Amino acid sequence: MKKKSYLSSILLLIAIFIVVAVISEKFFFRFDLTEGGQYSLSKATKDILNNLESPVTVTAYFTADLPPDLAKVKRNFQDMLTEYNSLSHGNVVFKFENPNKDQVTENEAISAGVRPVLFKAREKDEMKQQKVFMGAVISLNNQNEVIPFINPEGSIEYDLTTAIKKLSVSNKPLIGFVQGQGEPPINAYQQVMAELDVLYQVEPVTVSDTIKDINKFTTLVISAPTDTFSLEAFRVLDKYLDNGGNLFVAFNTVEGDLQTLQGKKVGTNLTPWLAQKGILVQDGFVLDASCGSVNVMQQMGGFNMQTPIKFPYLPLVSHFADMGITKGLEQVMLGFPSPITFTGDTAFRFTPLAITSENTGIQELPVSIDVQHKWAQNDFKAGPQTVAALVEGKFGNDNARIVVVSSGDFAVNGTGQRPRQLQPDNVSLMVNSIDWMSDATGLIDLRTKTITSRPLDQLSDAKKATMKWGNFLLPLILVIIYGLFRLQWRRKQRLKRMEEGYVK
Repeated sequence: MKKKSYLSSILLLIAIFIVVAVISEKFFFRFDLTEGGQYSLSKATKDILNNLESPVTVTAYFTADLPPDLAKVKRNFQDMLTEYNSLSHGNVVFKFENPNKDQVTENEAISAGVRPVLFKAREKDEMKQQKVFMGAVISLNNQNEVIPFINPEGSIEYDLTTAIKKLSVSNKPLIGFVQGQGEPPINAYQQVMAELDVLYQVEPVTVSDTIKDINKFTTLVISAPTDTFSLEAFRVLDKYLDNGGNLFVAFNTVEGDLQTLQGKKVGTNLTPWLAQKGILVQDGFVLDASCGSVNVMQQMGGFNMQTPIKFPYLPLVSHFADMGITKGLEQVMLGFPSPITFTGDTAFRFTPLAITSENTGIQELPVSIDVQHKWAQNDFKAGPQTVAALVEGKFGNDNARIVVVSSGDFAVNGTGQRPRQLQPDNVSLMVNSIDWMSDATGLIDLRTKTITSRPLDQLSDAKKATMKWGNFLLPLILVIIYGLFRLQWRRKQRLKRMEEGYVK
């Protein structure tokens, strides 16, 4: 009877394992206890995968013997692809190739666009350089998108999902960059365009009464104009907003000339036009104690050296609204921004997107700029100031949205041989704004979904020395204490045994 019961238990366990295996094949799930759900796919990704109509092939090129930190990236990527396969009902298929196994596979990876990276790895107490491949090629209908290198600190989900979205979308929304008032050309936005080209078709547009169909643009961008707009241009923009258009505006009302060291007003007429819509961008400089630096030539010991000096006219903004446009942003640097306030009625919704620190001041024109000025606490008494904002509401027949940033060139790389490299959050603020107004997929939430760093506290040299000697001496001290205790205990035992009448 017992043998029969034992056999039944074995069969029941086998049946349970089979059922679990079948379910796990059909349904992929895992528990994610990380901050921000780093291992949970977003709704945007799930929707895109669920709507796939054609098979997508992902060929992952990974070196076989990776260092432990990089091997974790490979495991995470493989787990993610497994989940993509499940959510797409089998439309995402994948395979892994090791480019280091032979020259043919390596050439195949490189020709596809996956680039090798040199990493330092420890082998038998020696540091050696190892050529590592960590990339992927995504294919759909004879078209390819490449992830040249999967950044361990980046958003793998964003890279993979946007590649699939880019291949699967047939008609990309149109984004128009307004030209004709001194704005930088489109090729001056290299980093912004690298992001926008994934989901949108970007075109230059001249706003005038001759334009036939302004409403074909999902969003219009006015960035860093230096000249005035015509009345016809404003009429076209008003009509565009009346019909529910989206508008991104980044401009300076004032600017500082570091050659003449004078502050001056910028000659655009956007300020009164925006004021009609309740958005007031003031003619003043926002100063912030939390700021960037400028390099100043100083003489030190007979040598001329470039010395970085804090420059409050370049605020480092780290306070953002808790909403899609600014979610995940950490720090944006703006050049010569001005305060933004809202004077419209309650029919419109005003959201401050970027706000300066508590230690903020405002300078009104005229201004003489002194780079060597010794700034004091009294210079920063104005309190937090809004330097980027969103306004939503009906300007005419339909709901429209306007994002205003009071710094024109915060996302401009420039042209020429050496365009400046922007910090990622500057790019993300502009691209996120356009995304949020133009794209309903929700991919905006993925761009800034990165792993939060939790670095260990840095220790002073004194603390390091204390810990070093403590780790060395503490075990010795404990052994000595234990030895003394044992010696004393044995002595007491010996004396006890020597007493008259002692019985063990």
